[in-house]
Amino acid sequence: MHPFQLTKQLIKFALTHVILFTLAFSLTIIPSTFARQPQTNSVDNFHTQTTKAPTTTPQQLVSQGEALYQAGRFGEAVTVLQQAVSIYQREGDRLAQAAASTNLSLAFEQLGSWKEASKAINTSLNLLGWDNTNQKLNVNNPKSELLEVLAQTLEIQSGLQLSQGQADVSLKTSQQAEEIWKRLGKQYNTRVTRSRINSAQALLVSGFYRRSLDILNTVSQQLQTQPDSLEKVTALRSLGNTQQQLGDLEQSKENLQQSLEIAQRLQLPQEISLTEFSLGNTARANGNIKDAITHYENAALVASNPLTKVQAQINQLSLLVENKNTRDVKLSDAASQLISTIQSQLATLPTNQPGIYARINFARTISKISDKRNIAEILAGSVQQAKNIGDERAQSYALGSLAEVYEQNNQSQEAQKLTQQALFIAQKIDASDIAYRWEWQLGRLLKAQGNIEGAIAAYDTAVASLQSLRTDLVAVNREVQFNFRDSVEPIYRQSVELLLQQKGQGKPDLDKVRKRIEALQLAELDNFFREACLSNQFVVLDKVVDHDNPNTAIFYPIILDNQLEVILKLPNQPLIRKTSVVSSQEVEQVITQMRETIVEPDASKKFQVVSQQLYDWLIKPVEGELKNSRVNTLVFIPDGSLRNIPVSALYDGKEFLVQKYAIAISPGLQLFTPKPLAQAKLNALAGGLSQPPKNEKFAPLPNVKVELKLIQQSGISTTILLDKNFKSTTLGKTINAQPFKVVHLATHGQFSSKAKDTFILAADGRINVSQLDSLLKSREQKRTEPIELLVLSACETAAGDNRAALGLAGVAIRAGARSTLASLWQIGDDSTALFISEFYHQLTTGKTTAEALREAQLKLLSDSQYTRPLNWAPYVLVGNWF
Repeated sequence: MHPFQLTKQLIKFALTHVILFTLAFSLTIIPSTFARQPQTNSVDNFHTQTTKAPTTTPQQLVSQGEALYQAGRFGEAVTVLQQAVSIYQREGDRLAQAAASTNLSLAFEQLGSWKEASKAINTSLNLLGWDNTNQKLNVNNPKSELLEVLAQTLEIQSGLQLSQGQADVSLKTSQQAEEIWKRLGKQYNTRVTRSRINSAQALLVSGFYRRSLDILNTVSQQLQTQPDSLEKVTALRSLGNTQQQLGDLEQSKENLQQSLEIAQRLQLPQEISLTEFSLGNTARANGNIKDAITHYENAALVASNPLTKVQAQINQLSLLVENKNTRDVKLSDAASQLISTIQSQLATLPTNQPGIYARINFARTISKISDKRNIAEILAGSVQQAKNIGDERAQSYALGSLAEVYEQNNQSQEAQKLTQQALFIAQKIDASDIAYRWEWQLGRLLKAQGNIEGAIAAYDTAVASLQSLRTDLVAVNREVQFNFRDSVEPIYRQSVELLLQQKGQGKPDLDKVRKRIEALQLAELDNFFREACLSNQFVVLDKVVDHDNPNTAIFYPIILDNQLEVILKLPNQPLIRKTSVVSSQEVEQVITQMRETIVEPDASKKFQVVSQQLYDWLIKPVEGELKNSRVNTLVFIPDGSLRNIPVSALYDGKEFLVQKYAIAISPGLQLFTPKPLAQAKLNALAGGLSQPPKNEKFAPLPNVKVELKLIQQSGISTTILLDKNFKSTTLGKTINAQPFKVVHLATHGQFSSKAKDTFILAADGRINVSQLDSLLKSREQKRTEPIELLVLSACETAAGDNRAALGLAGVAIRAGARSTLASLWQIGDDSTALFISEFYHQLTTGKTTAEALREAQLKLLSDSQYTRPLNWAPYVLVGNWF
């Protein structure tokens, strides 16, 4: 059966990265209310003539227009306000005419009549004496009434600019308004607050989350002691939205809930709706689907604005679609009903940026479950609307989304034309956060056509765009925060698959392949921390292996859809590539089984089977090369879920890998040049917590005191912080007191794929990875030498999180230590004490860190009580292996 053909007419008609399901649509600049009409007819000689008052006064017309505006009857509001403007013009009341024109602009904006809205706002500013070019007021000794109208007009202009995607200009305009409110005196402090919130909103849309957060934190603190107000509602919502984007979901929920309660007390239905919408986004980001749907339903129910209602319904629909179970008829019915409800409202949406994005998001949400012709018509209409209002960002996104529909329908020629149009616009406006998506899409289309070299070039450009966005990616590209694995990771992996298909001399370029995988790991860590976490110049490990440590081999395993690749770097030899033809699903299944069975006391045979399977894929293909090279240390740069397993426990049928080699893990991103540990000068700061805080559900660690004593007994000069003395504040002070080479923390901890859930326990509560970073960074400001070794001896990976070990990599990177030794799961106190004793003993005898780890593991392995990998395998060394 032939696929339907989308008509050429649609393509002809069609001739930001939009933000899916985030706060963009709920960003309401506060002055969406009318500018206050002046109470006087004569200000600064503006009143030049008078006429007989009409039956309906202009003041009454403005009030009538405001009522129509608030009811969403924007066309009728325009008609009434135009009458008011005409009357004021005839009367010569320029100040009142300016205020009415400002309000007319608001009504035009809601209709998507951008030219008319801009014309009205510029008319108002001209009447007020504002010089738009030089951004100054050309009126001598202006009275407060004029300044008040001017400030309100600038606020409304700021909102108009933001709605048109001009965030940078909007920011400057709101700052001008703020200065005028300040000039008017303390009685206008609430308006100063409004302007600051508007500035924060503009910064947020521009991607400057940290700057926005600073402003909103200050505003919120100032508002805490003030009575309930619209400003307070909006400030708290804006703060909660920003915190959600930065990953602080608990604080986001708390501030949004407070915003909602105030809005409910003040009986502000539109504000209640917007805050419910934001609460839905935060619940969604937190994985709480049921609560998210409830909040979206509430937002739609109380919305006085049709656009807000549709946005909430689209988000609710997207959740139903994402979590749809085909056997769940009720869920399917709910989604079908919502689709019909939303579709019937599309024609009523305003032709403004949020309205266009709502249409595009609806089309994308139903792209896999609805008629493609219908979807294409919605998107083609969105392209035309974006052109009409001059929003090139929305136009690019609509074009690219339409191209994706053609791609799904196997109409590659039409899809390529539209993709190139979308890409041209994105590059023209320097929107890398949109461009990378169309570069990726172009790469997919070229690959489907068999143009491998063209596809590689497109993917290379997409990766370059992503890397240029490093500091802004998780801020500017809000969808990435929800869908990193869908929107970013595939670009790197598909790119690698293409590179490995290249033929000819010097192809495939294995060095380029491994660098691309390292770039993916860096992107994963950026996403983990919600910021570009590494800006250092990294050490090239090849040089270390070839010159400084020629007994080391480096493994780069790469999990692709249909193959498992291993790239091996041996000392002073070219890169070696080995391929196992196996699906990524099978690899992931074996990794999961190994991780599950290694901790089950009665599953040793099952463990050996899956462990040997991984050995056969990763190690067996290069056994001969390893043996001939006479290396004694293997450094793995693990990909994906391979981080979750201890490589030392790979089994060849007779022996474990640790019985042949010392083993270390590297993120592939060395912050410091690896160098031998200076054993003669070793000193340690050893902290421990035998009894967790009462509010934590962790078991006691009675042998912690013994563990810390064993470090002392190994001959290492040791400063101990035990139990009540092991607090975050004390740790911070002590770590700055002297240049400790080793920091050993014997306390419960957890590694997670989420930074907020990665922490260690202290007597005064959890120290999460960001706080640990701050503690250790304060040391770096006073000490030139980094910590040589950070040991976390009682940690574990979060249950049910198949990427939890990303948290370990995050800690290792953020700690700034040359090496980090940590456990992937908790084991008995007794075996931990024996392991720690042997590890430090070996360090003092001159062994490298990796060798000391191996010897300590072999010590447990040789003890009849601890032979199972459960006891000796959880310890992994990340970073410097010397």
